[in-house]
Amino acid sequence: MRSFAEHGYQGSKVEDIASELGIAKGSIFQHFGSKAGLFFAAYQRSVQALPAWLEAPTPVVDEGFWTILVYWLERTEHLIQDDWVPYRVALVGNYGTDLGLRREINRFLVSEDPYGTLEFIEYGVRRGDLRSDLDVEMAASMLDWLAERFQDALGSEELDPGLVHRKPFVPERRETRIREFLEVLRSGIAAP
Repeated sequence: MRSFAEHGYQGSKVEDIASELGIAKGSIFQHFGSKAGLFFAAYQRSVQALPAWLEAPTPVVDEGFWTILVYWLERTEHLIQDDWVPYRVALVGNYGTDLGLRREINRFLVSEDPYGTLEFIEYGVRRGDLRSDLDVEMAASMLDWLAERFQDALGSEELDPGLVHRKPFVPERRETRIREFLEVLRSGIAAP
């Protein structure tokens, strides 16, 4: 995971990883089949190491869906610093891999739901925080897409400088951006 986090998918070399581990390069290929297989295993482990939505502190969870969402958005930079390797591997998987590998990553995210987004949406509906007429699977996909890209942009302006900040990045606008993101999301899925 560290090699992929430090050097990206393209920059990591299987022979360097094998050498660091003190094993033969062939052992990696025997176990994972390819560099893509090795990266996919690292990606799976990385995203499973990151916290799920409902793993916020109990007092935050007790406050409801929107408080949990704010909690994680406000902690984006802290999360990136504390879990630098898994977060970076997740970014590499999301932005720095080819379409074939990206297809496997998407299948994994949908089938395993490592962030517990479907459960989080269902929790919001049960509490009355979200509309009860939502297709929860569609809402979970929407939240995954939107929140992931938004957090990536909050944490790393060089990923997609036009996504959130078409003007030069100003850290003081961070709170305003989070508030505006929540307003847009609330207008679509919040309970009346």
